[in-house]
Amino acid sequence: MGANMTQTVKAFNEAEAHPGPSLIIAYSPCIAHGVDMTKMMAHQKVAAETGYWPLYRFDPNRETENDHALHLDSRPPTRPFREFAESEGRFAMLSRTNPKAAEELFAAAQADIDDRWHLYEQMVQVERRARYVDHDEES
Repeated sequence: MGANMTQTVKAFNEAEAHPGPSLIIAYSPCIAHGVDMTKMMAHQKVAAETGYWPLYRFDPNRETENDHALHLDSRPPTRPFREFAESEGRFAMLSRTNPKAAEELFAAAQADIDDRWHLYEQMVQVERRARYVDHDEES
């Protein structure tokens, strides 16, 4: 919600409109993460800006409208993951206690974020074979 209020509303509206089960996966930091909870909305925004928590929606109903089911609502990451991680006590503690391991893990996390973003960009373009037939057009 803190990353993009409009995207949040769209996700809830699409989930509500879907004629079957819907799932909304949301990021919400907790006090155990070592985050100042008065700044939770800004923290969620940074999570999206780093790619740690990309914003996307998947609605299979769009395929009946000749649209892609998967939509990326985030822009490509604009901030390094490290910036997000160091704002959380759980990651900052690792940096203080074992800087070498922290560096390796930050680099691995950034590589994973970059790879995942690249995959999502490809997945958005995938054309699926139409599963729904408009019987009125066949006659």
